[in-house]
Amino acid sequence: MVQTRVTRLFQIKYPLIQAGMVWASDWRLASAVSNAGGLGLIGAGSMYSDNLRHHIKRCKQATDKPFGVNIPLVHPTVEEHLKIIIEEKVPIVFTSAGNPKQFTKLLKEHGITVVHVISSAKFAQKSEEAGVDAVVAEGFEAGGHNGREETTTLALIPGVVDAVKIPVIAAGGIYNGKSMLATMVLGAEGVQIGSRFICSDEAASHADFKKAVIDSKEGDTKLMMKNVMPVRLLHNKFFDTVAEYEARGATAEEMKTLLGRGRSKLGMFQGKLDDGELEIGQVSALIHDILPAGKIVENVMQEFRDVLRNPLGHLRQ
Repeated sequence: MVQTRVTRLFQIKYPLIQAGMVWASDWRLASAVSNAGGLGLIGAGSMYSDNLRHHIKRCKQATDKPFGVNIPLVHPTVEEHLKIIIEEKVPIVFTSAGNPKQFTKLLKEHGITVVHVISSAKFAQKSEEAGVDAVVAEGFEAGGHNGREETTTLALIPGVVDAVKIPVIAAGGIYNGKSMLATMVLGAEGVQIGSRFICSDEAASHADFKKAVIDSKEGDTKLMMKNVMPVRLLHNKFFDTVAEYEARGATAEEMKTLLGRGRSKLGMFQGKLDDGELEIGQVSALIHDILPAGKIVENVMQEFRDVLRNPLGHLRQ
């Protein structure tokens, strides 16, 4: 198996990280991925502080392998979240949606490995200057929060790899072994996979949301709400409302009012598919089943090994 700086940094078997997705990545999913040889992440973005502590404790009970927490730095109680992470001695933290200078030094002082999610080479350099141990370079294809530049993963990864000396983890449009290998050929030393793990048995997402992902077709997602925080949404009634607002030039404040509180919970966790926000990547159109998270890891890595042995096999007659 290929060992990289990413596997050594996290002390994991495979260079595969499960994204810390809101309303999906609780202790069940994180521990299942870690037990399978990857790195599982608890998604703190949709959690209150007491809930986060609960999931960290349960994850410790469910796995003796490394795991981490993903936290958006725009979270309203980010400082309380970080206090709990430090108290519970979480070994790895992935930060996103904010300035890595804000808390990287604090986390490093407590022996925590820090990774920041970026969408451009410029912000990768700023993250390196802030002292992070690695970056996740997330392309336009990804679900969740995204970059305004709309740089695709295959264009983003080489530029980021050239811009920094720290390890680069590729994200956006990666869901199987072939796409994993493609980004690593471009210089990434690991991958972060999100959307594929939405359709896992352990994901906390509502069953109706999982089914909507499986039923989605090419072109059913779009990057929206750029004047608030870019996010890729699956087509539904709320999607159409957002499109109407954007077409008439709605302000950021109007968009925030439309989002309100709990819009993502309504859709992804409670299964209100018409009125909720459904965040998912473009690869949703390529996902056709719901599997145990460990089986997903196994399938990805088996295909990765197979293609690595014979990368141009499909061209031979």
